[in-house]
Order: sequence, then C-alpha cells, then structure tokens
Amino acid sequence: MKKIIIMMLFLFIIAGCQSNSSNKKTSSSSTDSSTLKTTSKTSESKLSSTQNTKEEKAVTYAPGSLIQAVSANDLDKTTEILKSPSYPIDEVNEKAETPLLIAVHNNQVEIAKKLISAGANVNQQDTIQDTPYLYAGAEGRAEILAYMLSNSTPDQTITNRFGGNALIPAAEKGHLENVKILLNDGHVNINHQNNYGYTALIEAIALRDGSQVYQDIVAELLKHGADPNIVDNFGKTAKDYANELG
Repeated sequence: MKKIIIMMLFLFIIAGCQSNSSNKKTSSSSTDSSTLKTTSKTSESKLSSTQNTKEEKAVTYAPGSLIQAVSANDLDKTTEILKSPSYPIDEVNEKAETPLLIAVHNNQVEIAKKLISAGANVNQQDTIQDTPYLYAGAEGRAEILAYMLSNSTPDQTITNRFGGNALIPAAEKGHLENVKILLNDGHVNINHQNNYGYTALIEAIALRDGSQVYQDIVAELLKHGADPNIVDNFGKTAKDYANELG
C-alpha cells in the first residue's frame, strides 16, 4: 500500500513540473509576440514620421515664381526654386522668354550659370526668334556664352529672325571676344549666310567702319577659314566691299 501511495505522489510531482514548463513556454511565446508587435508599431511610426517630414520639406511654388526671381536678380530664390524637381524650368512670360533668356538679357552671369547647370534649354526661342544661345552670342555675353558651350549643346541649325547664326551678329557688333569663343569652339558655321546672303566676314566689312576691332575680327575669321569669295544677295563678296570702302 505504501508503495502505491509513494508511486502516486511521484507521478503527481512529475505532472506538476510538466505543467509549469508548459506555462512558461506559453508565457514566453506571448511575450515574444507582444515584443514583435511593439517593434512593428515603432518602425511604422518612425517611417510615417520620416514621410511626414519629407512632405513638410517639399515646397510648391506658384507658376511664374522662377521668372519673378530671375527678373528680380534674386540668386538665392532662384537657387531655392531650382531644388524643386517638378518646377518647369523653361516656363515663359508673355514674350515667350524663359528664365534663362531673361538672365542672358540682363547679363546675370551667376543666375544664368545656375539655370544652365540645372538643364535650362539654351535653344528655346521667344516671340522674336531669339534663343539664350543666339542672344548671348549676338550681344557680347562672353562669360555666359563660354559657359553654355561647355555645359550644354546649342543647336547650330536654329537661326535668328534675320536667318543668322550666333557668329554673324557677334562679328557685326564688334564683339571680338565672342567671335574668338565661337570660332575656338569650332561648331558654328563660319560661312553661314543669313537672309541677305551676308556672312560674318561680309558684315564685319560691309556694315562697319573698318576700325581696329573690326580689323581684328576680320583677321580672326580669315585665320579660321572664312571664305572672302562668297557672294551675297547683291552679287558682292567680302573683297568687293573691302575694295569699295577702301
């Protein structure tokens, strides 16, 4: 009888140990699950917070903001707007002038460089067929012109309202530095003829006074292969005009 009682007590003790072990496992599993849920919620909270911060930093600018900033010669505002990837960098005003063309008009060198580096179109024409590139060449914007040639791709087939390229007005207006920049770049057509049949060489001779700056321009053009025998719409060559004007 005693043996039976002892055996029953032994089995009871073993059963109790197994029950405690099971409870511990269940408790541990419950704790792990709770920890995972808490970690997941924390991660989601952090991600949501990061997304909200990014959304707060994203600034939307009204149409025309870039044109206004450039027109006001505000470099800081221009730089700030250019950080917005969705802003239309080549927006236009009532004259179809882009921010870059406005900067070139005003010889705003640093702003023009910012716009060019940001991908502004140097070939977009306004209502009178000027492009930032053509205007820079024609009006002596030497630093901007040089930066354009190094950091963008001017379309040499686009002409101004007179049918001329960047070189012809540069030569005619006495912008020796621009003439040198364009010729050294090597992409402009040195013998291009405009609507009157004039080349850069003809305009530098026929339409000017023969002063030192034009002598220097003519020398540069000839050195780079300008043809003095091309005939214009009036049947004359650069040589003819040189002889007539002495």
